[in-house]
Amino acid sequence: MTAWMRAARFGLASWLIPFAISFAVFPLKQRNAPLFETLMALVLVVTAGVLFARYFHGRAAAPAEALWVGLLWTAINLALDYPMFHFGPMKMAPSVYWSEIGLAYLAFPAFGFWAARMARA
Repeated sequence: MTAWMRAARFGLASWLIPFAISFAVFPLKQRNAPLFETLMALVLVVTAGVLFARYFHGRAAAPAEALWVGLLWTAINLALDYPMFHFGPMKMAPSVYWSEIGLAYLAFPAFGFWAARMARA
């Protein structure tokens, strides 16, 4: 059974960690945007790996649960991003947001599912 409150707390961390790092390295986006995007993709994947390892610590990771937890984290990330990137200081058009940021959050369910599946092999 999924511990939804625990998963939600980890979902908050899945947004907060990359956000804090992106804020710290944001000046790099002006000088070298491709490097910034690559670093942020790496941060997202490493964050996913660490958080899934902590979430499933001491028990088997079922692929279905990992998928649902990853989808929850994706939803949390999108919900927390929406005010900032739609109304806030970033003001991005939805198409720009989805192409630059939004779709990357699908790394959470993809990473979780396949990592759990590999662990069972």
